[in-house]
Amino acid sequence: MKNLKPRLFFVFLTLTLIPMVLFLMGIWRRSDTRLTQVLISGIAVLVCIAFSMALWVYTTILQPLEKLQEATRKIKEGDLDFTLDSDEDNEIGKLCQDFEEMRIRLKENQEEKIQYDQDSKELISNISHDLKTPITAIKGYVEGIMDGVASSPEKLDKYIRTIYNKANDMDRLIDELTFYTKIDTNKMPYNFKKISIDEFFHDCADEVGLDMEARNINFSFSSNVKPDVLVIADVEQLRRVVNNIISNSVKYMDKEKGSIHIELADDRDFIRVDIRDNGRGISNHDLPHIFDRFYRVDSSRNLSRGGSGIGLSIVKKIIEDHGGKVWARSKEGEGTEILFSLRKYQEGETVE
Repeated sequence: MKNLKPRLFFVFLTLTLIPMVLFLMGIWRRSDTRLTQVLISGIAVLVCIAFSMALWVYTTILQPLEKLQEATRKIKEGDLDFTLDSDEDNEIGKLCQDFEEMRIRLKENQEEKIQYDQDSKELISNISHDLKTPITAIKGYVEGIMDGVASSPEKLDKYIRTIYNKANDMDRLIDELTFYTKIDTNKMPYNFKKISIDEFFHDCADEVGLDMEARNINFSFSSNVKPDVLVIADVEQLRRVVNNIISNSVKYMDKEKGSIHIELADDRDFIRVDIRDNGRGISNHDLPHIFDRFYRVDSSRNLSRGGSGIGLSIVKKIIEDHGGKVWARSKEGEGTEILFSLRKYQEGETVE
């Protein structure tokens, strides 16, 4: 770029000096007033043309190229916080516009990578904490058995059951992480088929009811959906949705007598599922973000509760892959509702 300016100046001088030399030669050869006037006019025109061309080349080519060179240098140094403006509607202007679009994409990719690295570190931190908690408990109970603390059959049975439950917690956590890896890389295989949604949720209610009874949480289920109403869904992943929402409700249950209710409702072309609890609720600040990956409501207080922060983001991903949507309502101190909808199966619809 530095070499272009001297070249441009040289071209300008050439276009102006040559006519001037010719003019001097003409004056020297003959003293013709009319010819002199013609030569002066010609020189003036050529000088104006040369100046205009030099100015045009500088403003339409050299200046944009200087901006491109400076932008390239900044990108080379890793600086993407700038804007390359160009109002020219020509090849150079379009090149600058393409370069600016490339810069924006690079900036977005850089921000996504930074966010992804941060999310990955947070996930590793959460998983490490969540794995350490049950492992510590398992070691403690195993040492108690080895030291003879579990002296009675009842106490030994309690220790073994606790170890079993803690191992299940670890298994669920690892399963959740494995599933997240699949959906994050869009490699999640679905096994869609037609199912009776009422029958499915009655089965889920039976399973959840037993678990809630063991946790001393009041559970109820209601449905106004007819047994012959069908949806296209992956049974395993739909069950994962319900379990993740229920687990989240249990995790943040702060009442002495907790309660969870599942309601299945017919909503024209859709089936609406409402899972509500009487837990501590979610603030208006946190509510819009609970389906974001790695988001934990008041994470400073929730480390003791465990959780990878991806449970509800998995719920959102599965429901959206089923063609539905999920949302939430909540009041602090009163409880939370997680709602999602699934489209009814229409006759002639294909199962993919």
